[in-house]
Amino acid sequence: MTIGRVNPSYRLEEQGITGLGNVYYNLIEPSLIEEALKRGEGHLGSGGTMLVETGKHTGRSPKDKFVVRTENVEDSIWWENNPPMEPSKFDVLHADMVEHMKGRDYFVQDLFGGADPANRLDVRVVTELAWHSLFIRHMLRRPEREELDEFEPEFTIINCPTFKADPAKHGCRSETVIALNFDKKVILIGGTEYAGENKKSVFTLLNYILPGKGIMAMHCSANHAPGNPVDTAVFFGLSGTGKTTLSADPSRVLIGDDEHGWSDRGTFNFEGGCYAKTINLSAEAEPEIYATCSMFGTVIENMVYDAETKELDFEDSSITENMRCAYPLEYISNASTSSLGGHPKNIIMLTCDAYGVLPPIARLTPAQAMYHFLSGFTSKTPGTEVGVTEPIPTFSTCFGAPFMPRRPEEYGKLLQEKIAKHGATCWLVNTGWTGGAFGTGSRMPIKATRTLLAAALDGSLSDATYRKDPNFGFDVPTDVDGVAEVLLDPRRTWDDKDAYDAQAEKLVKMFAENFEQYLEYIDDDVKAAAIG
Repeated sequence: MTIGRVNPSYRLEEQGITGLGNVYYNLIEPSLIEEALKRGEGHLGSGGTMLVETGKHTGRSPKDKFVVRTENVEDSIWWENNPPMEPSKFDVLHADMVEHMKGRDYFVQDLFGGADPANRLDVRVVTELAWHSLFIRHMLRRPEREELDEFEPEFTIINCPTFKADPAKHGCRSETVIALNFDKKVILIGGTEYAGENKKSVFTLLNYILPGKGIMAMHCSANHAPGNPVDTAVFFGLSGTGKTTLSADPSRVLIGDDEHGWSDRGTFNFEGGCYAKTINLSAEAEPEIYATCSMFGTVIENMVYDAETKELDFEDSSITENMRCAYPLEYISNASTSSLGGHPKNIIMLTCDAYGVLPPIARLTPAQAMYHFLSGFTSKTPGTEVGVTEPIPTFSTCFGAPFMPRRPEEYGKLLQEKIAKHGATCWLVNTGWTGGAFGTGSRMPIKATRTLLAAALDGSLSDATYRKDPNFGFDVPTDVDGVAEVLLDPRRTWDDKDAYDAQAEKLVKMFAENFEQYLEYIDDDVKAAAIG
């Protein structure tokens, strides 16, 4: 039975998916919550939130993600980072998944990936779980109801958690699989209930499609000054580095939380919502995000709560440290209604340095920005991926390697060209450790980070006195109002200065060894920045 609003020419039957039970098209939030509760997928929380758990997968499964290797994409995919799947294996996987779906109810959302109508992707997301449909409805951009009558999906994502892949039969690694077929314009997700796989699949699609149009696809959040979209800032960074927290500054307008494009017209959000980590979230430190955790329809994922009162425990990470909330962008009071901004005036590269070596902020030359963008140094934080239980120093090129289907130099060149054309100022901000490495030091005070960022964005940091960092050669301010002077020089925060020097030498060597893979692709200015 077909339930809901849909273009009759694009029902699932017309896509070769037949024999299903009820198919619910484009249900809105109240109906999705009703269906999820009726099916026992979760519990109703305070304010009408949806409380859910994702089973054994509480983070992404990047090692189970594959791209189908066809002639059309053979020369454009970064195969070292995107394990290939043979077309014949994908066809068997697709057929087996569709067969598995028969007789079951499914939920369909027809949505836009991208706030810029000229560059958005029309995507259909088919989910076995009602709450997944609620989640992706928050995370992507919702068409007007009348637009659904004419909606024609360009790509279709099928998410079936109860389907278990067979590595020998399907050419994958385990019973969990995420398989992207750019030729057939289909993504298959099986064996995981973690909702983040849905949104990151769309991000991966846009990361492949947009650079072909000369548009920079960015794993970043973005905001702009009130009433002045020209004063736009973007915040690159992996999960756990503070993209969501720092971009949701109440004194600025939030363009978006996690994924953006940079076209000749400016910056645009890919999404329609936010997916925020909630561990240690507080009303005092992050009031806007905290408030969403009791708003109607917010998906509360993998959080511990009181069985009777449904009160959330923001400190209990016994399920996972990657506990999250997903909510529509309009739940943030200072969110942009258009999700559009100007060309970035400031580019912030966020890193979580578990070595305790990097300063809290540094100003980068364009060549240094390219170096740090391609390096993508950070620390994977607990829970964001399967098996990560403590911070692990890592290099994730472009601050988002798991979502980059093309070679990193393509993204780097696009960024370099746009910085040169539009004159953005670039900053490296460390939200990781100070006073010692992980286990000895402490996390960078968020108040200090916010003060430094505010000074960078309002232009006052341009007038500061700077010193040259002896390890990386970038400029570091020596005195900023509201920030302890000692914090600006990480070596001074360590009790054992020799230990700091040894740690810094180790980190510099790691950077150099990692960057050797890019030397043949970059220009002399960036090579000079790499050499120091």
